[in-house]
Amino acid sequence: QVRFEESGGGLVQPGGSLRLSCAASSVIFSLYHVRWYRQAPGKQRELVAHITNGVTYYLDSVRGRFTISRDDARNMMFLQMNSLKPEDTARYYCNIWKTGNYDYWGQGTQVTVSS
Repeated sequence: QVRFEESGGGLVQPGGSLRLSCAASSVIFSLYHVRWYRQAPGKQRELVAHITNGVTYYLDSVRGRFTISRDDARNMMFLQMNSLKPEDTARYYCNIWKTGNYDYWGQGTQVTVSS
């Protein structure tokens, strides 16, 4: 059974930074593509960033402020978030997937940006 441990969320003032981490276990992490999603109250879940076949993608509203990365040796993925804005407030989820209906989700970590 694939397990995740997400961390790094919290309360931060506008303009601040947070680094989200997601550690996966019971999986050959290097075989998977990685994604970060977020979901704000009353809104649909949206894709924030992903690394697929070595290519990174960012949601327009976070490009230049967020950086996705991965460390296959430690089975981990990260989301560095800088210049945070109140509209970044959401629950953030890590996700790994590969062809063949292999799609696994973390439990999420809350990020709140408020003064």
